[in-house]
Amino acid sequence: MTRIVAGSVGGRTLRVPAKGTRPTSERTREAIFSRLAHDGVLDGARVLDLYAGSGALGLEAASRGAAHVTLVDSARGAVEVARHNVSALGLGGRVRVVGGDAARHAAGLAATPGDGLDLVFLDPPYDLAEDALASVLAGLAVPGVLASGAVVVVERSTRSPEPAWPAGLAPTARKDYGETAVYYAEPNARVDDVPAVP
Repeated sequence: MTRIVAGSVGGRTLRVPAKGTRPTSERTREAIFSRLAHDGVLDGARVLDLYAGSGALGLEAASRGAAHVTLVDSARGAVEVARHNVSALGLGGRVRVVGGDAARHAAGLAATPGDGLDLVFLDPPYDLAEDALASVLAGLAVPGVLASGAVVVVERSTRSPEPAWPAGLAPTARKDYGETAVYYAEPNARVDDVPAVP
């Protein structure tokens, strides 16, 4: 069972796609959101959830005070489930669901005028090719796409190599939860390596 951990719709359960997704565990989500809350990232945030699946990460952000969330997934089943979850939670005014390719969506952000994103989640399938992930990250690193102080959260298998960070986007921390490695990155960060979070 997948549920929203905390916030305005905390405790509510979510539907998940029947196949093709790997929902982030509740323990991992709680750890991610505790860190984001501590860093003051969530309140009023503009959030993008790529490879959204059921929308659990983006919906958790909305429950915890994000102002606007966009969920993006290319699988029709995932899009339908995410739309159901948004409606069932009554978050339609702040959350929109987009069916489409993550790399194409990220590449199109630079052409869309508006305020930069404050928070981006990328939780792709573990078998996504490293160059495909690098292409999505490159789209996010284009100046103006991310707001100053934005945070990018990437989930990968602990057996996968570290993501190839583009110029303008650098890692600030890594934390492992079982088989899941969670990377945090920021625009224009000046960090030479990826320290583990205690």
